[in-house]
Amino acid sequence: MHAARCVIPVVKSPTDYQAYRISPHDSNRLAIVFDPAIANTSLTCCVEIFDVDGKTPPNRHQWAVEMFFILKGEGKATCDGKTVNIKAGDSLLVPPTGTHVIENTGSGRLYTLTVMVPNEDFAELIRSGTPVELDEEDMAVLGRADALVPC
Repeated sequence: MHAARCVIPVVKSPTDYQAYRISPHDSNRLAIVFDPAIANTSLTCCVEIFDVDGKTPPNRHQWAVEMFFILKGEGKATCDGKTVNIKAGDSLLVPPTGTHVIENTGSGRLYTLTVMVPNEDFAELIRSGTPVELDEEDMAVLGRADALVPC
């Protein structure tokens, strides 16, 4: 019987997420969902929120694979000079050493579920930034209240 090895999962809701802006002039914010301290494994999972015309600075990771799942909005992703359009429902996988930029090209905010494995100090970088609050629009997207249709 495997019941002795069963671990109760960690459950968090959007009100539990801590959000940060890595650098003062960044146009994106990251709300940490899970990181090594919480998950007890080397991964970082966050919701990345891009303001209109917002984008990441060009960046790359030595060992980590980074995945972006587009929750809401539209934009473009560039990796090593190749650019693709992205929209809600799309997934993007960036290999290690790929220099990449994610950019919001839509008329509203762009939301991505961003997962990086291994962590490669990503969570520490996020937490070294400035804490920010998630606003009503962010909470509506994270709680999927924006998808509810009145009866």
